[in-house]
Amino acid sequence: MTSGEAETVAAREAPGGRRLIAGPGILLVWLYGVMVVGAVSRSAYQISTEFDRAPLAYTLSAVAGIVYGFITYTLVRGGETARRAARICCAAELVGVVAVGTWTLADPSAFPDTTVWSDFGMGYLFIPVLLPLSALYWLRRGARETAAA
Repeated sequence: MTSGEAETVAAREAPGGRRLIAGPGILLVWLYGVMVVGAVSRSAYQISTEFDRAPLAYTLSAVAGIVYGFITYTLVRGGETARRAARICCAAELVGVVAVGTWTLADPSAFPDTTVWSDFGMGYLFIPVLLPLSALYWLRRGARETAAA
């Protein structure tokens, strides 16, 4: 593929020629990638070795890892469809973090072990609650710039 063809593909994938991972979007992709590795590896180990101890917590961590993976994919993929999918997933992620965070504070006995989203992501330096907020801002800002162009 020549560079001209690559530019055409990039322009087709991202209306207005703007990619989702330009500028601060690269940092978002990197952080989501780190969260994928952290959540998936932790939950895979816990599910395979001690699932009976806290099945809900370990399953929620696995779901978080899958959501992080899908958001990472959509950010890298680019384009308006990917932008919409990423916004929906980031909003769902934020709802999940708030719901699980509130649940873990209200009824700690429901979670004998922590999840990625426990206590609003305190075990992960609150990245699970800050990341979807940052991503939603970035995606919304990029959509406005694309519409203006």
